[in-house]
Amino acid sequence: MKKGVEYTGVVTKIAFPNKGEVDCGEDGIASVKGTLPGQKVKFVVSKKRSGKAQGRLKEIIEKSPMEDVEPNCPHFGDCGGCSYQTMSYENQLKLKEDMVKGILDNAIKGDYQFEGILGSPVQWGYRNKMEFSFGDEYKGGPLALGMHKRGSFYDIVNTPQCQIVHEDFRKILTATLEYFTEIGMGYYRKLQHEGYLRHLLVRRAVKTGEILVALVTSGQTGAAGMPESLEAEKVLLEEWKETLLALKMEGSFAGILHIRNDTLADVVQSDETTVLYGKGYFYEELLGLKFQITPFSFFQTNSLGAEVLYETARGYVGETKDKVVFDLYSGTGTISQIIAPVAKKVVGVEIVEEAVEAAKENAALNGLDNCTFWAGDVLKVIDDLGEVPDLIVLDPPRDGVHPKALEKIIDFGVERMVYIACKPTSLARDLELLQGRGYQVERIGCVDLFPSTYHIETVVLLSKGKVDSK
Repeated sequence: MKKGVEYTGVVTKIAFPNKGEVDCGEDGIASVKGTLPGQKVKFVVSKKRSGKAQGRLKEIIEKSPMEDVEPNCPHFGDCGGCSYQTMSYENQLKLKEDMVKGILDNAIKGDYQFEGILGSPVQWGYRNKMEFSFGDEYKGGPLALGMHKRGSFYDIVNTPQCQIVHEDFRKILTATLEYFTEIGMGYYRKLQHEGYLRHLLVRRAVKTGEILVALVTSGQTGAAGMPESLEAEKVLLEEWKETLLALKMEGSFAGILHIRNDTLADVVQSDETTVLYGKGYFYEELLGLKFQITPFSFFQTNSLGAEVLYETARGYVGETKDKVVFDLYSGTGTISQIIAPVAKKVVGVEIVEEAVEAAKENAALNGLDNCTFWAGDVLKVIDDLGEVPDLIVLDPPRDGVHPKALEKIIDFGVERMVYIACKPTSLARDLELLQGRGYQVERIGCVDLFPSTYHIETVVLLSKGKVDSK
């Protein structure tokens, strides 16, 4: 295969997360993103290294046999998300299950119990958080607010009919776009580092219906497409707030915020946060517990699916009476607090200080006095905890556990360990090290928190010796 040349072939299998292996017969094999098993595709070779070709998808000539439904969202194909919409939910789950099992079978030594996949309680409108981006749909086009265009870092697709969020999200997005379009406000251009509007962050609790909205802007004023001054900015923010409050919503606004972000990176973060209305947090409920959530709190984006995930994890953790449990990479302490009522003590470690403070507040809110939370990198903090765990729960970020941290975790020698992974390839790598140090995989189950996408959660029970399967 040659770079820049167009080829046609059939996708024979998928490598996580979304790279299809395309067989082009005598021409060879290439890896092409955004494909499904069984599709016949046309692509152009974009890279070739060490004899391996990578292609950029140009056209799907024939659908996969797994593609058995029409997309539910009118933005499908343009928007970069929800690429599994052309498959029935049953087929989505089957593909994810097979993908995870295939990855882990290659990493696991010996027999283990694979318990399949549990679906999300709801397939549509499941997300409780969205970060919409301001931009334009094409260079020099009108203001857009939505998601990144498929395959593009710059272009934005308006997504007023996004189907993985509640109707309240869509009303907030539409009203915000209409308001700033009407007053002629411009968006922040990432290459030039100029402009005003950056992101719209919306969070909504499924159980309580409380909504938190944050407009993320730069601090720039005085030029075209920006507020003329700080005083002018206050006026437009007040008008935007009143526009939102006038909407007829199913839920209710807990808070409307303005976040100033002058960092160069294209991420949602705060240099300064101002509460325009209400408060800077809201409440969500999971498995009978109440959690306070701020704009940047880590919290699973599918609340109902998270209940399935944590119920599964709790079942894998098993008996905890009179035991000390370490919850490493604990986020806002969700797992810690689910385990705490039936444990002697739970110790959580999380690198994000704001999440640790939220975890402490949530534990107090739920009347749990046997939880302690540490702020810091697991690799650096784990030696200072002053506790010896009886079992450990790991819920690391996508890249998995740092090898040096994993060595320290293994040195505790606990009989049982539960690993929750959002990236099966990182999990497979860590399992190889764990098995090399004497742990064996007992049970594995998958939970789908992200219908219509390729993302999947996996829960693993490891032991130093056989454990009761119940």
